[in-house]
Amino acid sequence: MSEEIVVIKIGTGVLTREEDGTLDEASLVRLVTSVSELMLRGVPCVMVSSGAVGAGVSALALDGYPDDTASRQACAAVGQSRLMHAYENLFQKFRLNVAQILLTAADLESDKRRDHVMNTLHRLIGAGNIIPIINENDTVAVRELRFGDNDMLSAKVSKLLGARLLVMLSTVDGLQRPDGSVVERVEDIHSVADHVRDDHGKFSIGGMASKLKAVGVALDAGIETVIASGRKPQKLETIVNGGASGTRFTP
Repeated sequence: MSEEIVVIKIGTGVLTREEDGTLDEASLVRLVTSVSELMLRGVPCVMVSSGAVGAGVSALALDGYPDDTASRQACAAVGQSRLMHAYENLFQKFRLNVAQILLTAADLESDKRRDHVMNTLHRLIGAGNIIPIINENDTVAVRELRFGDNDMLSAKVSKLLGARLLVMLSTVDGLQRPDGSVVERVEDIHSVADHVRDDHGKFSIGGMASKLKAVGVALDAGIETVIASGRKPQKLETIVNGGASGTRFTP
């Protein structure tokens, strides 16, 4: 089954409102509907979902992504429960269950712990009606325990599972040229380095430079990767079937 697994990474900007960082229910409904349709067609999916810190920002009355560790971890503690509650309610409408998995970098660096994570994920995926939802354990993770961001986490999870495809859903339509047009296919990741703008939303931490670094890790593991718009999740099926949408990176 490993070669059929699709890992879907969802950025904070896709899940939360730009103005205040609260969860965007309409965006969540569209996303869950598209992922559920894939699952019900027999495509095993694993989600790597950002949004916990952003979802908790409003509870602490902050006006942006917190810089200090204590505030970030406090936001994650509040926001992670909000995020999973939303996912659970929406996926249940399709008779699908969700499983929460929170990881730190140390969980994938230790052979024993990495094997436990892999075995747990395969057991969940094998059930056929459960979608593992993975996030970095921001409540306890400090610098030495962090992946850096969920872009890198999604690449490492894809590698761990031997996934056939990694889809990174962002607020942009894909990797853009200086003129704003989207690069549809990349066979040499080094050839597009000059297209990178390291920008990100005020409630998130990753930018395009972060994504390309993670794409490189996935490609080195032989995993095809697509960066596409999370505001158009209805195109997920097209992406999974090899169709044109966003930017497709081939190993």
